Amino acid sequence: MPSGFVNPITIKEAINNIVDRSYLLPAIQRKFVWSSEQIEILFDSIMRGYPINSFMFWEVKDSKIKSEFKFYQFLTEFRQFFKEDNPDMDTKGYKDFMAIIDGQQRLTSLYIGLKGTYAYKMPRKWWYNNEENLPTRMLYLYLGEPLSDENERQMIYNFQFLTKQEYERKSTDDPLWFKVNDILSYGTADELDNLLDEKEWLSRPFTKQTLRKLRKVIFDEKLINYYLETTQEIDIVLDIFIRTNSGGEPLSFSDLLMSITTAHWRADARKEIPDVVNKVFEIGNPGFMISKDFVLKTCLVLFNDNIKFQVKNFDRSNVVIFEEHWDRIRKSIIEAFRLLANLGFNNHSLRAKNAAIPVIYYIFHRGIENEINNPIRHQSDKTLIRKWLCLSLLKGVFSSQSDNVLNNIRKVIKSELETAGGIATFPLDRIKAEFKGNPSKSLSFDDEYIEGLLSTQKDAGDAFTILSLLYSHLNFTQQVFHKDHLHPAAYFNSIKREDFQSEGDFNYYKDPSNWNSIVNLQLLNGSMNQSKLDTPLHDWVVNNRVDRINQLIPDVSLQPDDLRVFLSERKKMLIEQLKRMV
Repeated sequence: MPSGFVNPITIKEAINNIVDRSYLLPAIQRKFVWSSEQIEILFDSIMRGYPINSFMFWEVKDSKIKSEFKFYQFLTEFRQFFKEDNPDMDTKGYKDFMAIIDGQQRLTSLYIGLKGTYAYKMPRKWWYNNEENLPTRMLYLYLGEPLSDENERQMIYNFQFLTKQEYERKSTDDPLWFKVNDILSYGTADELDNLLDEKEWLSRPFTKQTLRKLRKVIFDEKLINYYLETTQEIDIVLDIFIRTNSGGEPLSFSDLLMSITTAHWRADARKEIPDVVNKVFEIGNPGFMISKDFVLKTCLVLFNDNIKFQVKNFDRSNVVIFEEHWDRIRKSIIEAFRLLANLGFNNHSLRAKNAAIPVIYYIFHRGIENEINNPIRHQSDKTLIRKWLCLSLLKGVFSSQSDNVLNNIRKVIKSELETAGGIATFPLDRIKAEFKGNPSKSLSFDDEYIEGLLSTQKDAGDAFTILSLLYSHLNFTQQVFHKDHLHPAAYFNSIKREDFQSEGDFNYYKDPSNWNSIVNLQLLNGSMNQSKLDTPLHDWVVNNRVDRINQLIPDVSLQPDDLRVFLSERKKMLIEQLKRMV
């Protein structure tokens, strides 16, 4: 059969083909990315008779393609971040089937709405894979009345993904919530009318019409119009895929590059690359969250002169190099993030993930991925890397033109490794010199900038980074450090106006810009912090024989009555310390 449009089919026929694995997804397809709201709007559009655009299917008959090219099953249970990968499908010796070239997001949405579940993270919850944080939801339709004209999504039919508890709560007050999956049990109009009669819904016009309409658009109307591509030439199909998907919003360019990489990768890139993402997420508290884009960018920085996200940089010759070195690339990425965690960073404090790429580059090309996290080796590298991260994060050097920044840093590290050989160390000074003449990327701090850093409050995103730079002399290896108030916060939170002779003094002590800023903060390892708790500063220092120099505590009175003098002298001390660091 030549390529071209063929007779359309119903949604139910498409669902059946997905269930019996007559429809599969080629490796070039990205993962499912639609939100639950997009799925709800799709079902509303179908109910209102709006076109859902045509699809493109690829008829796969060639045994070589089946054995050498990867295909995946459709996703049934979507769990944001934790279950986004399609199940593998071994097609070697498999029957002829259709591979979805265009329309995967819509077909998966229909499949999830009619046969599956959707779980997304609740607001203000951590990324923990449990029902409290990511509750499982199914698609429901409210049969009581249409949505009002004022609804933001401009929908008429009230489709909603609900948890079991939400459904039970809603249906207790109003039994007109219908699980969309149940419509598959009523293939004929008579079977549905029996349900309407049983539920006593025949006398409710909107309820009756809506449910009949839902059954009709699923079982009767041939809404799946598709173009069938019959060529068995993989390069032609890849070209069609690029042309079909590179022109608009539905497929981002980075997703396209991931698809092309997967097509050229002889092993399983769609499994290998997400596996690195997941492994990195297990590191740190909270865990580091990177993306496939980050992994692909790292591969380019490691091996390619041109590190831009361009199709030509992911041709077969480059991807073969990535794959040949994949075990070491994977190891270097994971060990780099393990190093960052050991240095005290986590997903919140590492605000620019691209700052980790030079660290990965150095580890990989120095060949120390198996030993960088040895607690007694490479101490000088670890100190310099932590300083580099602190400086670059505080100055925001990756906030723009990150490709140029990565190129310049790579050039410096490469030169260091070539000239110093086996005795190389992470070239912080040479990196600082490289950017010295660029005001927006310079790693130097002027007095005004340092003053601003010291006013940073304890819970600000940069607070740990600033303290980490100030306390660079501490040993961060295999220790967890906490941000801790010197004069304890409990004291300031408990003071009363009558404790002070003047209103001015009371306001000074009550103002968190004084006692909650970097000037009254230190880094303390976890065990010491637990023992200190709300102990007054003077008592803690004396009773524990605290090394004032090590903890950056000035040699002045540590009594609360002398807070002004303490903060003034400590500020001077921290300014001098930062100037030495930068």
